[in-house]
Amino acid sequence: MINLLPADPVKRGRIKMLALAAFFALPVVASYAVYFLDLAPGTTANYGTLLSHPLGDTTLQGVDGKPVRTADLRGKWVLVQFDSGECGEYCERKLYFMRQVRKALGKDMSRVERLWLLTDAQAPKPPLAAAIEGTRLARTAGSTIAAEFPAERSAADHIYLVDPHGNLMMRFPRDPDPSRMLKDLQRLMKVSTIG
Repeated sequence: MINLLPADPVKRGRIKMLALAAFFALPVVASYAVYFLDLAPGTTANYGTLLSHPLGDTTLQGVDGKPVRTADLRGKWVLVQFDSGECGEYCERKLYFMRQVRKALGKDMSRVERLWLLTDAQAPKPPLAAAIEGTRLARTAGSTIAAEFPAERSAADHIYLVDPHGNLMMRFPRDPDPSRMLKDLQRLMKVSTIG
């Protein structure tokens, strides 16, 4: 039998000790890799439903009368919701989630825009408009943009995420968990150099 260990007993002892330490450390290292790199088989790391759909360049009418072009939002991650300007409780909750998730991103919040696509001619109430300051508002009337956003039942049930290249990439479920939305966005901000 060939002996690969050195003849010096001190060196031989060190090699055996290192091999033994590596043997016992391997399961711990493997468990951390599975947990932090989301390598568990059959699981996905994302909360939202992944979509792959490039959005066309559309010009919408802004609430202030100025045009809002979807191409102008390129270069940023965009959280999008569809709702009536009347905006009931569920609509307000989605707007709140979009605002809070964006704020929770901290230094990365400037990489994310919010867009509320109004599905009717109703204007949002002034207190609501003040509460969502910074959210872009545009009307979908006369546009086919809603057809580009796949939904389980209605586009108003979801919050969507558009990537900086203008691709629709994620749809969050009805009544989303904002902490899980935040985790998805944090993961995207970490791995993406764009936006």
